[in-house]
Amino acid sequence: MLRADDLKIKIFADGADLEGIARLAKDPLIKGFTTNPTLMAKANGVMVYHEFAERVLDAVNGKPVSFEVFSDEFDDMERQARLISSWADNVYTKVPVTNTRGESSGELVRRLAADGVKLNVTALMTPAQAADVGARLEGGAPSIVSVFAGRVADTGRDPVPLMKEALDALSSYPNVELLWASPRELLNLVQADQVGCHIITVTHDVLAKLPTLGKDLDEFSLDTVKMFHDSAKSAAFTL
Repeated sequence: MLRADDLKIKIFADGADLEGIARLAKDPLIKGFTTNPTLMAKANGVMVYHEFAERVLDAVNGKPVSFEVFSDEFDDMERQARLISSWADNVYTKVPVTNTRGESSGELVRRLAADGVKLNVTALMTPAQAADVGARLEGGAPSIVSVFAGRVADTGRDPVPLMKEALDALSSYPNVELLWASPRELLNLVQADQVGCHIITVTHDVLAKLPTLGKDLDEFSLDTVKMFHDSAKSAAFTL
């Protein structure tokens, strides 16, 4: 029976809830953290970007954490990336694979990596993108390539073969790790582990399901029956 302790993949928690981040930082299963402007905008209490980042850094106890640039112009994106990188040694700076005009950020990624900036290149969807980004990161600082397998699955495509291709494309770059992004369910955690991805980033609500990993299905069936019964009883339904 598979358990969380059996997984080889590193689990990163994805979110902007400070209370949840502080709680998960104490969990030895959680090896790092990611966030993004969308999550931060949704979270209650997020104020000035760098102030929020300082609070996150205080909470994560030195574990890796990714913060994303938000400019759409490469010159300013570079300024933001270098500033974010300066916040702490455990910071990875998230840079999107393109800007909103579809222009590649490859040259920016190459410069930053060569200058020792730890990067998390994000929003990739294809093995071809992974191959290109990996080449830009070659020989640079330790970096992460985030392929959004969950969004690939949202298009009706099986992300597993695609992620295997992406992993192969990055295999020549020892400084680069492949991250399975946007998982929708615990099955994706198992799939990412079987593929050989180095990291998976998981939202706090999916992480809450970790105790069910490998659970006996007969026991799970009985628990479900009890849940339905308790709900009906609490609602005082009558016929």
